[in-house]
Amino acid sequence: MAPHPLINKPAPEFSIPDANGHMFKFPPEEQGVRVKKPIALFFYPEAGTFGCTREACQFRDALVEKEIFKQTDVQVIGISPDPVPKQKQFAESQNLTYPVLSDEKHVAYQAFHVGKGLLGFADARTTFVIDKEGIIRDSLSATMNYNAHVKFVIKALGKLESQPAVESSSKTNDADTDAARPDDPSLSQTRDELGRVAYVVGA
Repeated sequence: MAPHPLINKPAPEFSIPDANGHMFKFPPEEQGVRVKKPIALFFYPEAGTFGCTREACQFRDALVEKEIFKQTDVQVIGISPDPVPKQKQFAESQNLTYPVLSDEKHVAYQAFHVGKGLLGFADARTTFVIDKEGIIRDSLSATMNYNAHVKFVIKALGKLESQPAVESSSKTNDADTDAARPDDPSLSQTRDELGRVAYVVGA
């Protein structure tokens, strides 16, 4: 399967209502400044159905139980085409601790290129992992397998966490290599001085 067309591109912006009817701007902001934390954005077909309830609760529990969720301070956001009152009932009945958004007009769905699943009979169940710089790093579309999405986010967050360490190591190795280059002027000067000392001692 071809990778999602938005991978390694900035996450699209949109504004749709949350479960309380308040407009939610994405990417999230605090006091007009974009929040610098990774985001797990999951699209689910219908609030209150068995699979969507299980998936939503798994994300709720992961925020408390999974170390990588706590370590990265990832922000979880759920979206479905359900109207605001249904989203509110769903969020309250399942004690969801993260924003649940109502996208009746498929504004976010279209922005993120989320189509249909189940042979076109329902909206696809799709999850995106977005890094703290707002770049979409990975996605999973698995409409039937609701259990796969939290596992996918755990793996993707682990990759994000490991990348800075690799870059730092690479920079350190580059610095060591530069320091050892024979054309370094300071090294040439040191060799010249040692040569003069050796000449004086030998004389």
